[in-house]
Amino acid sequence: MCLEAGGNALACRGGCSSCCRGLFDITLLDAWLLKDAFIALPEATRLQVLERCRPRLVELRKRWPELKNPYLLNSLPDMAWQEMPEEDLTPCPLLDEKGYCLIYTSRPLTCRLHGPNIDVSGEDFDGTVCTLHPGDPASLPDDILRWRFREIFTREIELFRHFTRDLTGSSWDELDTFIPLALMADYDKVDWHRLQL
Repeated sequence: MCLEAGGNALACRGGCSSCCRGLFDITLLDAWLLKDAFIALPEATRLQVLERCRPRLVELRKRWPELKNPYLLNSLPDMAWQEMPEEDLTPCPLLDEKGYCLIYTSRPLTCRLHGPNIDVSGEDFDGTVCTLHPGDPASLPDDILRWRFREIFTREIELFRHFTRDLTGSSWDELDTFIPLALMADYDKVDWHRLQL
């Protein structure tokens, strides 16, 4: 809605992939939805995407040899996975050759947060303005620029707890993975009711 109403003041839209670099952690719920969208892609496309994911898995296993299916980051011994190195310009494996997200309509919440993300209360969840915006997003009226982010975050936590309770038998507050790891994971081989971190 904001992007449509913002017109030429905003660059964020399908095909703008300048933010889609490095490793982004996503919740297990987003990972599950991501995999559903991924499975719907043509097989040849899926194979190409998985080829782009493999080097990331190798790289991460060098750092954390204990990393294994379902590739949940919360079990790792340090919190370094939460720090995204600014110099990592590796494109997301889900980008096509033109920079368009192959699962754009099903992209994770973290992907949807790039761009202007100001809550109706005025809270700015990012504090930065993309230099690719051809206009000044701050010049847009509040009813266009602001959205119900805090409400959505609260709802996401509720959904996540419900999802993990159904999946594992326990409500979890956090289970995270990286996008390439989510695509490589085989969730059918996981005994979710025995999940321990």
